Amino acid sequence: MGRYKHLTIGEREDIMCMRREGRRVGEIAREIGRDKSTVSRELRRNSCERFYRASTAQRRYEARRERCRRPRLLDDPERLELVRSRVLEGRWSPEQLEGRILLERPDLAVSDTTIYREVAAGRLDRCIGGRRASARLRRRGRRRRSRDGSERRGRIKISHEVSERPPEADGRSRVGDWEGDTVAGRAGGACLVTMVDRATGFLAGGKAASKRKGPVREAMVAAMRGRPCETVTLDRGKEFAEHALFTEAVGAECYFCLPRHPWQRGTNENTNGLLRQYFPKGGDLGAVPEAEVQMVYDELNRRPRERLGWRTPYEAYHSVALHLL
Repeated sequence: MGRYKHLTIGEREDIMCMRREGRRVGEIAREIGRDKSTVSRELRRNSCERFYRASTAQRRYEARRERCRRPRLLDDPERLELVRSRVLEGRWSPEQLEGRILLERPDLAVSDTTIYREVAAGRLDRCIGGRRASARLRRRGRRRRSRDGSERRGRIKISHEVSERPPEADGRSRVGDWEGDTVAGRAGGACLVTMVDRATGFLAGGKAASKRKGPVREAMVAAMRGRPCETVTLDRGKEFAEHALFTEAVGAECYFCLPRHPWQRGTNENTNGLLRQYFPKGGDLGAVPEAEVQMVYDELNRRPRERLGWRTPYEAYHSVALHLL
């Protein structure tokens, strides 16, 4: 037996129209693709003095659904008052409240996850006069992932999965297979575009005026101008939405990691971590001159790397030997 699906407002409107035309229950059921008993029960439960209205039926249905749901923990006035007084007014963290309740009032136990979920849903805003309850929290709680592993931050149309990448790129056997990403500064401001060669760890790129697709694509094209570029591996951030224009300008195909698989472009991730020593999170990158950014990139390219036999990315990329000591 298949899962039962509740009638929609559209189906209720169809029932109302056909009922006014005087059509029989069996005809209505065949027309909307439902069982005769479903239509009969709908008319019996939601008609007023033998007159059926779709909007009234929908309201009654929603009221019944609300009554039959499992009560939320914070529907209990005493629990809700504890959350209001300690978390929203007293600035306790949900974790602190959860732990203290277990010591003093285990009968009113409520988890920090429940509090974060109710705050995120906006159901506790009324407790502080309709303002955003989330503004009272120091942090937003644990980040939750969709069970199917899908991307939820906004999707872009991708050209190739990382599994389609050529074996030369996977094996790091040639120069010209790059990994790309951005390093954000202050929200809404400039960012750094980082392009790292998989074989040598050589870092190229520079500043983009913002983390929007246009400026990021322009910075990527400028970084690859005059360099060997066979493939580029990216994550699925919306700043890379113009990857087709990048491919058209440079001639290199773009390949995209699976959602939340940063290790598929781990060379770039490690390099971004090194950049944070110079450009901490939240800093205003717009105030940093491009010359300073390039100086930092050059400094990283001249650091010896263990995986290169203590040669530098600059030496490996350009096939030269430097005197650094």
